[in-house]
Amino acid sequence: MVDPNRTPPTSRRGVLRGLGLALAAPAILRAADALATSGRVNVYAWKGFFDRNAILSDFKARTGIQPELSVFGSNEDLEATLTASKGRGYDIVFPSIDTAPNYYRSNLLQPIDERRFQGDRVIPSIYKTSVTLGATNRGRRYLIPFDWGTEGITYDSARFPYRSGELSYGMLWDPSLGRKAIIRPKSALTGVALHLDATGQERSNRGMDMYRSEADCRRVMEACLKFMTERRGAIGARWNDANEAMKGFMQDGCVIGQTWDTTGVLLNRTVDSRWRYGMPREGGLGWTDTIGIPSGAANLEQAYALIDFLLEPQTGAAFAESTGYNSCAAGSEMFLSPGAKASFHSIYPNPGVIEDIWWWPVQTGFYRALRGEYEAKVAAL
Repeated sequence: MVDPNRTPPTSRRGVLRGLGLALAAPAILRAADALATSGRVNVYAWKGFFDRNAILSDFKARTGIQPELSVFGSNEDLEATLTASKGRGYDIVFPSIDTAPNYYRSNLLQPIDERRFQGDRVIPSIYKTSVTLGATNRGRRYLIPFDWGTEGITYDSARFPYRSGELSYGMLWDPSLGRKAIIRPKSALTGVALHLDATGQERSNRGMDMYRSEADCRRVMEACLKFMTERRGAIGARWNDANEAMKGFMQDGCVIGQTWDTTGVLLNRTVDSRWRYGMPREGGLGWTDTIGIPSGAANLEQAYALIDFLLEPQTGAAFAESTGYNSCAAGSEMFLSPGAKASFHSIYPNPGVIEDIWWWPVQTGFYRALRGEYEAKVAAL
């Protein structure tokens, strides 16, 4: 959560210790090397996944398989595209795990052939936990964990001298900001829900009441909308994809915002060290993106070859370095640069910050409908 909401540096080992996850030595199964060096694979990925690095060209150099890359900016874009094509046109896609039921309902994905893919390529605990988050349907696996990250707060540390874990979603809604905050209407609702719950203004069991019943969901979202409406003077920009988030800080003059991790990380790395990204004390929003094979995929051998390549630890580390996302590839932390490890530890400075992450649950039908309704209202503020 990309998105959902989901986009991020790392020391995978550090976070996994904090989460109590076990790392296994990766079994590097180079299925791609055993394939005939021919054909193509049609890839539909989040913006920024592969359009800013050499990962796909390295795959072509090794296998001779030509990757054809198209990009999307939201889970809604991906779902709409596959729905319109009835699962045809692409061989590999990257949905966020909490949106999985939307694909199962319309038979847009095909089961993973576990004779062609070995699950130990993924960090074992993440692979196991993904079952409860939506990666399987009717006893069969459809989604492979690929990367994970958080949505928290990107901020100008010269103006806000705080460390990760000391921030708050409430800081974005300070009227004295004077239109200097950037939000994503869709996920701002959850951030405000966590803030209202933590401060006792609207109890919601850390936002989980929004998934309990339609009445509870509307109650919590109505309270969030009221809070935002009263403080709408703080909003300077809105974003829906990574490029819009960067623009909010670089061109629209925003100094703080609720963003994916990659926004703050890349601003810090490429623009100015005063830009930072951190976890709010109410808890960052955690997401997992996955690899899926559409039901109408035409190039299956090439698709499994690319999956194998993407989950090699060296590729996982290269992906993390170039995007800021955290790789689910087992052993990838061993190949990270010291700078990437340091960046990760500045965002997740202790196990408590990691334990407080709020992981996006599987969407219920009423939640999906109400979020769309209230998202439109927030966007219109």
